[in-house]
Order: sequence, then structure tokens, then C-alpha cells
Amino acid sequence: MNELEDIVCAPDDRLKTECAPIDEITDDVRALADRMLRDMYAADGCGLAAPQVGELVQLVVIDVDWTEGKKNPYVLINPQIVVADGQERESGEGCLSFPGIQVQVRRPSHVIVRAKNLDGDLMQYEAQDNLMAICLQHEIDHLHGVTMVDHLRPGERMRTMREYQDALAHGARPGDVEVED
Repeated sequence: MNELEDIVCAPDDRLKTECAPIDEITDDVRALADRMLRDMYAADGCGLAAPQVGELVQLVVIDVDWTEGKKNPYVLINPQIVVADGQERESGEGCLSFPGIQVQVRRPSHVIVRAKNLDGDLMQYEAQDNLMAICLQHEIDHLHGVTMVDHLRPGERMRTMREYQDALAHGARPGDVEVED
């Protein structure tokens, strides 16, 4: 299976499932993080959560800098949002599990997240008014069975899901933001 085939796409029940915390950082957890980073980079993504590769554990990888030519990956184990405040901002979000579409999502502009890294150290990440703030919230949502389309009003969600099905019919694959007709 190549990296793009590894990514779970909607509708898949794993994307709607609450993920289990990771009790111990093992070689399997490290291997999963490495696999997720490879998948994320292969799909030109900036974040990926474990359920998006079919693993129902609380693990997220993020790299919002790599498009600038350097890799700066973060691995977050059991991440928790401890503060989500500031003025709400609406921005276009894509998702590797919803190829071919982008939706407008409103989120708090400031977030503080606590998580363990692969060394087991408790880390704190703070982001405001940037892609990192959006990505942290988006990926942590995945760990709780919430996807970007769940933030939409019912009518907008139905329209978006029709657009998504159309994008799939036109060959959308993880990493595609929009598909040409």
C-alpha cells in the first residue's frame, strides 16, 4: 500500500470514533508516528491524525512549515486543548480524508495544547491567528470523531457532502484540495 492509499477517506466509521489514549510510548507508537509523517508529506498535508490512517489512538502529527522547504514536524500524543479563545476566525480548511473539497470553518483564533512528545515529555504548544492554531484544532477534533464538515450547518453539510462525492467521482485523492471538472 502506498502512502496515499493508507489514508482513510470519508465516509468511514473510524473518522467518527472517539480514540483511545496512548498509555505507553512504544516502538509501535514511534513506527505509527513515522508512518503518519510519511503519509502526510506524500499527500502534501500539514497535519494528520491517527484515525485518518485507521488507528484509533490519540496521536497527531503536524508540520505547518515544511512547504517552505524545511521539515519541522511535531508529534503530539494524547493532545488536549486547554485553552481555545480569542476572536473566532473563519478560514478555508481542507482535509486529507475529504479530498477535492475545502470548507469554511469558524474556530477560536488562539489555542493552547498540552501533549506528550515521543520522548514522553509533556509539552505545551500555543498558537494564535495562524495555520498552526487551525491545524491543532482540526487534528485534535479528529481524535474525538469530529471532522471539518461537522462544523457546518446541516444544509451546508449536505451540499458539501454532495460536492465531496462529485470530487471523488472525478478522481480526487488525498492531498487534492479542488478537482477540475
